Amino acid sequence: MGRDPHRVLDVPPAPPTLADVAAVAGVSRQTVSNALNNPALLRSDTLERVRAAIDQLGYSPNRAARNLRTRASHLIGLRLTPFAEGTANATMDRFVHSLVQASRQAGYHVLLFDGDDPTDPASGYDELVRSTAVDAFVVTDTYRGNPQAAYLEDASVPFVAFGRPWTPAALHPWVDVDGAAGTAAATSHLLDRGHERIAWIGWRKDSPIGEDRRAGWSRTLHARGLPTTGLASRVEDLVTSGREAAGVLLDEAAPTAFVCASDTLAMGVLHQLAERGLRPGHDVAVVGFDDSPVAQVVPGGLTSVRQPLEEVAVQIVQRLGKLIGRRERFGSGALLTPRLVVRGSS
Repeated sequence: MGRDPHRVLDVPPAPPTLADVAAVAGVSRQTVSNALNNPALLRSDTLERVRAAIDQLGYSPNRAARNLRTRASHLIGLRLTPFAEGTANATMDRFVHSLVQASRQAGYHVLLFDGDDPTDPASGYDELVRSTAVDAFVVTDTYRGNPQAAYLEDASVPFVAFGRPWTPAALHPWVDVDGAAGTAAATSHLLDRGHERIAWIGWRKDSPIGEDRRAGWSRTLHARGLPTTGLASRVEDLVTSGREAAGVLLDEAAPTAFVCASDTLAMGVLHQLAERGLRPGHDVAVVGFDDSPVAQVVPGGLTSVRQPLEEVAVQIVQRLGKLIGRRERFGSGALLTPRLVVRGSS
C-alpha cells in the first residue's frame, strides 16, 4: 500500500515547561518557581493565577528532569558561543576536547549545540529539554545572574557549571579554576625577578572572573608593601585594548612588568613593546593567563598561567554522573589551582 503524500503525521506535543506556565499566567519564571517551592512569598491572587495555569497546561515541575534521567541517552549537552574576533583565547577549544575525552571514558558523549538567539537563555536548551534528547548539560557562562543556569534550575534539569556561580544562593554543582591563585603566582614570579612596579591589565569591573584575577595581583603586591595605585587598567578583552592600555601605563606609570587577565591582553602588551623597540623579558616583563597556543609560539614564548582543564573536565563528568544517577541532591563546588608556565617574556 502506497504512502499518502498529503498525510500529516501525528507528532506528540512537547510537555509544557515552566516558561509556558509563566507565559499563560502572565508572570515571570521566578514567580512560577516561588509558587511551586515557596508559595508563602506570593500574594493569594498571583498564586491562584499560577496554579490555574499549571492545571490548564498539565505542567509537572519535575517532568523534564525525570524524562532526562529515565531516557538515558548517554548524551551531555554543551552550548557553544561564537569565537570572539580579535582575541587569542582558545580556552574553550581545550576544554571541549578534555570534556569529550572525560565523557567517553565515563560512557557518555558530548552533544554540541548553538542557540539561535544568544540573548535568550532558553535558546538551544529549550528544544533539547522538551525532547529529552540529553541526560544533562554543562554550562560554561557563569557570570553573576547567568540566565542559562536560572532557566535550567527552574526546569529542574541536571547540569554542572564550569565556573563558580558567584552567588551564595546557587545550589548547582560547579568546578572552577582559582584565578586569584594564578595571578598571585605570576606576580610573585615577577617580584622574585626583581620587579617592583608591576602593572595590571584586566577586564571591566562587572566581570567577577576578571576581578578575581585582579585580586591575586593586588594582594600579592600589598603583602610586599608595594603600591598598586595608578598601575591598573580595566579594558575589553581585545588585543587592541591591551596594546592601548599598555601604552598609557608605560607613559604614565613606567612599570617594568605587566600581569594580564588573559593572553589576549598580553599579546596587546607585546605589540606595544614591539612598537617602542622594547624587548619582552629584557626591558619589560609580560605574563598572560590561559597559556593559549599563541603564548607557546610567539618569539621567545609568553609566560602564562595554565588552567588545569583536563582535571576540570574529569571533575565535571564525575558530578554529572552523580546527578544523573540521583546520587547527589545538592551541588558541590571544586576550586582547582592553575600553574605558571615560564617562558622568555618574563
